[in-house]
Amino acid sequence: MSSSDPRPAVDDRSPDPTKTYEVRTYGCQMNVHDSERLSGLLEGAGYVRAPEGSDGDADVVVFNTCAVRENADNKLYGNLGRLAPMKTQRPGMQIAVGGCLAQKDRDTIVKKAPWVDVVFGTHNIGKLPVLLERARVQEDAQVEIAESLEAFPSTLPTRRESAYAAWVSISVGCNNTCTFCIVPALRGKEKDRRTGDILAEIEALVGEGVSEITLLGQNVNAYGSDIGDREAFSKLLRACGGIDGLERVRFTSPHPRDFTDDVIAAMAETPNVMPQLHMPMQSGSDAILKAMRRSYRQERFLGIIDKVRAAMPDAAISTDIIVGFPGETEEDFEQTMHAVREARFANAFTFQYSKRPGTPAATMEGQIPKEVVQARYERLVALQEEISWEENKKQVGRTVDLMVAEGEGRKNGATHRLSGRAPDNRLVHFTKPEAEVRPGDVVTVAITYAAPHHLLAEGDVLNVRRTRAGDAWEKRNQEEQDKKQGVLLGLPKIGVPEPLPVVTGGCAVD
Repeated sequence: MSSSDPRPAVDDRSPDPTKTYEVRTYGCQMNVHDSERLSGLLEGAGYVRAPEGSDGDADVVVFNTCAVRENADNKLYGNLGRLAPMKTQRPGMQIAVGGCLAQKDRDTIVKKAPWVDVVFGTHNIGKLPVLLERARVQEDAQVEIAESLEAFPSTLPTRRESAYAAWVSISVGCNNTCTFCIVPALRGKEKDRRTGDILAEIEALVGEGVSEITLLGQNVNAYGSDIGDREAFSKLLRACGGIDGLERVRFTSPHPRDFTDDVIAAMAETPNVMPQLHMPMQSGSDAILKAMRRSYRQERFLGIIDKVRAAMPDAAISTDIIVGFPGETEEDFEQTMHAVREARFANAFTFQYSKRPGTPAATMEGQIPKEVVQARYERLVALQEEISWEENKKQVGRTVDLMVAEGEGRKNGATHRLSGRAPDNRLVHFTKPEAEVRPGDVVTVAITYAAPHHLLAEGDVLNVRRTRAGDAWEKRNQEEQDKKQGVLLGLPKIGVPEPLPVVTGGCAVD
């Protein structure tokens, strides 16, 4: 170790139960799912979660990284740099870096940030506690990147962010070769999980009080490719419909290439599969789709949307769009604008193309000047905002059942509102009723106002249904409160307990 290395001398003691951890997550839903597993692994090793807002003031800080966004590496090293002096002042503190960027830059991270203790990849997240202990004992950085999956993430311990909703991974990896995407190189080829294991996990989650699950995969509707069953995904959706107590089923993200009629039928005919679809379009230009190596064209994409709406007229459809892909002409961009007008997405996650080293698109000719990309991006966002608002206005006057959500309304305290998700996943803020309402409970409201990104229900709540999911949320909060009182106070407290801070969660979509 060099004299400039801020890695402190580490004592010989094993982790004690009062040591804290913090996991910082960047990127897609797969990363969020992995972070829940990392938290579960650390708690199983004796660590406790650091309080909200700790900002690195924990015994173990884990960065679960993304390699998709531009400047992902700069963001990581900037955050690592801010932790270096904290580590010098805090003997025994450890820092770990995992996820897609760690898989890609395995040999670079410790060179640029020698105070990092552990680097692990996307295929061996289950090794984190062992690697931390090895780094502590050997007083040297541990870099271990597996080239293939060691354990399916869902088989690992977990600390779910929500008591009432859960991710369930059905596959990992991707067999596509999109020229803008580095994920297949980092996550590997698609590997499907056994259907029986998936359903067993869902049933166990429902037994714990979960009432909404989201089936998760890099290319979720390609599920079954390992066994050669093209209808495996639709069969899985229908099987979810037979699980008693499972109220809502969602999935993300499907690929248009694999979106077959049997999937649409299963969505429409399975009552607990929600009328919501997020399907990345990426571009409306056939020429750009070909350059992206996307195996469909605009007509095929819009045809799927027409079929979905014919089967589920109230379905809300969202998408991902990349603006400024290499070689994109004004005519190509206008084709994207046309597709957006035709599709009438409820919302769209719109990105300006950025080079990702290691992808074919990064070295393509015809890279678009930043100012051109920015101008096109602004035009597309303005169009989508207009469409989103118009589509939301159609919801005014409708009566909907909302699953009450936690941490979805930033202004709820000031406005005396709560928030929930409609079956189509639209966010609705509603007037707080006199009756107690908990996250996971279901309320019935009438929509009175529409904004581009949310709806309001300003009248009285029409009905409140207490649920097992709400019971699970209440039980978890009580356990967290008891734990905090035990750890922080050590003595019984007389009187009414102080209210817990709201626990928030979320993710970015790539």
